[in-house]
Amino acid sequence: MSAFKKLVEHSQKCSRFQHLASICGWDQASMMPSGGNQARSEAMAEVSVHIHGLMTQPQLGDWISAAENETLNNEQQSSLREIKRQWQQANLLPEKLVEAKSLAGSKCEHAWRSQRGNNDWVGFEKNWREVVELSREEAQIRADAANLTPYDAMLDIYEPGTSSASLDILFADVKTWLPSLIDEVIEKQSIEQLNAPSGIYSTEKQKALGLEVMKLLQFDFEHGRLDESVHPFCGGVPSDVRITTRYDEAEFVQSLMGIVHETGHARYEQGLPKHLAGQPAGEARSMGIHESQSLFFEMQVGRSDPFIGHLANMAGQQFSGSEFEKDNFQKIYTRVKKDFIRVDADELTYPAHVILRYEIERDLINGKIKHTDVPELWNTKMQSYLGLSTQGNFTDGCMQDIHWTESKCTVHNYKDGCLQDIHWTQGAFGYFPSYTLGAMYAAQFMAAMKKTVDVDGAIRTGDLSPIFNWLSEKIWSKGSLLTTDELVKQATGETLNASYFKEHLKSRYL
Repeated sequence: MSAFKKLVEHSQKCSRFQHLASICGWDQASMMPSGGNQARSEAMAEVSVHIHGLMTQPQLGDWISAAENETLNNEQQSSLREIKRQWQQANLLPEKLVEAKSLAGSKCEHAWRSQRGNNDWVGFEKNWREVVELSREEAQIRADAANLTPYDAMLDIYEPGTSSASLDILFADVKTWLPSLIDEVIEKQSIEQLNAPSGIYSTEKQKALGLEVMKLLQFDFEHGRLDESVHPFCGGVPSDVRITTRYDEAEFVQSLMGIVHETGHARYEQGLPKHLAGQPAGEARSMGIHESQSLFFEMQVGRSDPFIGHLANMAGQQFSGSEFEKDNFQKIYTRVKKDFIRVDADELTYPAHVILRYEIERDLINGKIKHTDVPELWNTKMQSYLGLSTQGNFTDGCMQDIHWTESKCTVHNYKDGCLQDIHWTQGAFGYFPSYTLGAMYAAQFMAAMKKTVDVDGAIRTGDLSPIFNWLSEKIWSKGSLLTTDELVKQATGETLNASYFKEHLKSRYL
């Protein structure tokens, strides 16, 4: 048996254990009773250690060296490149660190589910301190090996080849035009009449509506399902994709677009090259490309006029009211508002939320700030970028009692600030830039697609196959066979060009 074939078989073995870990993680976030967390966390840490052991077995280095001297075709060479990358990454980390970070992340994330609702920064900080310390330890190990800054070493996990220096330039440009564009659009929309959702929208009917939309988006229900969780996410594996959303019976807007967003992630997973299943080359290229697919579905397609027409008709069959008229529906889903919550943010203000988080996590992992500095920094940046303050949580904070009415007190609304995201609870530092990179890639993909595909026409007919065929050919079927730059250039004729994103926003909102 060739060395390359041995590596492929070994990768597939590792993938089967990762499959189990993914489904266990999905269950932990969506179905598991709270009392099961300690045992589940220990079990998942044990699986993580086992996978790490498999990925660092001594003979793999010899197999990789031997495979590099074998005659391989282009696809096999790409596969070997990705196998070697994963092997190198895994060998950097000691087993004890892998186990400790898994346990700390599970503990922190599980407690966060209730701590966020209780605005409990003090309780959260006790758990998060360990996650940050372990993440910094990991970042330093990776940085020393790759001659990078600690944050860049973590960023490379999610966005191979991307650096904070390039992101600083990219985001600095966005900050020169985004604030004024937001204000201009808000002023423009202020004179428009809008019937906001104002009824009781049952969870049962919202789920039925979401399932219909998933059918329109050609989600494969033979290889996936929809469930509910505290924070919407897409998990599982390509052959069994699990997406979740959360419901609020006072409004349907966020849960519905959450489903569209997560369906974009799921369709990408379901469209990855099946003949490479279980191999690193058959996995998603990067989180930026992954987010490009979810944001292509949610923003590029999901908020387009013809798609809004379908949503209005479907929603009107589940609910009744003037808010479900198409023109009003369009206003609802393109309404721009400065608000605290990232996952509920509109397309235009969303990059401000991402840049805020990127700047904080960059400085946190590079050791320029302490984790206890985050609430104040969050508030300062929120005021700078969106004109909002996370101070003054009087309902859940110091104004709930009569005893201190003679004193002044200012507290943070942590649950709408630095406690709102799941990413940092798990030590996923370096992930947040993927969202805005994804939005930029999505705009560029749409601009390229429209040169050969009648996108609006396809959506209007209700058969989105031409759109998905383009994505399958250019993005999904490529997996990780190409680098990110190669993938984007093959699909669009050029590497990342952020001007498409800016022009998309100006065209849609002005």
